[in-house]
Amino acid sequence: MSETDKTIELWKMKKRIKALEAARGSGTSMLSLLVPPRAHLSDVTKMLMHEHGTAKNIKSRVNRQSVLSAITSAQQRLKLYNKVPPNGLVLYVGTIVGDNGKEEKVTIDFEPFKPINTSVYLCDNKFHTEVLHELVESDDKFGFIVMDGNGTLFGTLSGNSREILHKFNVNLPNKQGKGGQSAQRFGRIRVEKRHNYVTKSAELATQFFINPVTSQPNVAGLILAGSADLKAELNQQDSGKYVCGVDDTLKDLEMGIIDIIIVWEDIDINRYVLINSTTSEVVIKYMNKDQEVDESNFREKNGELEIEEKMPLLEWFANEYKRFGCMLQFVTNKTEEGSRFCKGFGGIGGILRYQLDMRSFDDDDGDNDGGGF
Repeated sequence: MSETDKTIELWKMKKRIKALEAARGSGTSMLSLLVPPRAHLSDVTKMLMHEHGTAKNIKSRVNRQSVLSAITSAQQRLKLYNKVPPNGLVLYVGTIVGDNGKEEKVTIDFEPFKPINTSVYLCDNKFHTEVLHELVESDDKFGFIVMDGNGTLFGTLSGNSREILHKFNVNLPNKQGKGGQSAQRFGRIRVEKRHNYVTKSAELATQFFINPVTSQPNVAGLILAGSADLKAELNQQDSGKYVCGVDDTLKDLEMGIIDIIIVWEDIDINRYVLINSTTSEVVIKYMNKDQEVDESNFREKNGELEIEEKMPLLEWFANEYKRFGCMLQFVTNKTEEGSRFCKGFGGIGGILRYQLDMRSFDDDDGDNDGGGF
């Protein structure tokens, strides 16, 4: 499974957890069953038979019927499996209360994208997702660089585990030169040595944090610390190969020049395929909730726009990103950088294959009323 596929599976799991946590039932009608990979299905079946017998002794008739119904549904679903899948089995069954107040029976079963190591059997008025939260907790490895006037240290951090990869010392000239050389010459030497120091640090950063085979980062993020001036110089490698915002990002994606799509995992934008009722022309639009209630977004000068298809943009990305030959990365708004990305850039952007100035593209194809060039 590629890194992008893992990222998408992680996003799908987070989305599924939210839906499970939002579900509520009446009484103890909701059963949560999580089976680790090495468990035997026959043991799980026997356990459910025992629980079914025990549930018959529940005094409350309503609760008794709810639990028995949930266990029976779980037993029926397990018959579809010959053995526990390699990563284990997650099963949620029961009766939930919908937004309209009506009760609805649900059965949700799947193999998690990572192995689970805990057995769970609970009947409650909610689904228990604690173990699933453990699966989606980030075990990403982050790189860090500590740089000052005495040297640079390179390392990685994953959870509470820290590893020092390399460190080297440097002897930079002070701001004030000693006698025997002109101030101009000394300044030149100092600037050259600082430049060589920053260059060496950048080359080592590439060596430690970029996979030479794929030319992609081998860490989830990079932390710079130390001297403000030096780390600022190291950080100044802006290639201009990026795009932000819904419209520009989607334009660049259609042009095939995006290498990595970066999108907020909770972005609330839908992709619409609309048909002009007069011309039958297909129109693609991306709208948030505020735009969806604005009727003018479903009209054009020459006709009404009828909805042919509506899909969450995140889901469309997950299904279609490979068609554009790019990777897909999800970000959260729980970090300072992630929050700025979501608020300042609409939660969507991309890393380009090469630099492109979007201002050179005019929506009206260069036509203007004044004529000329």
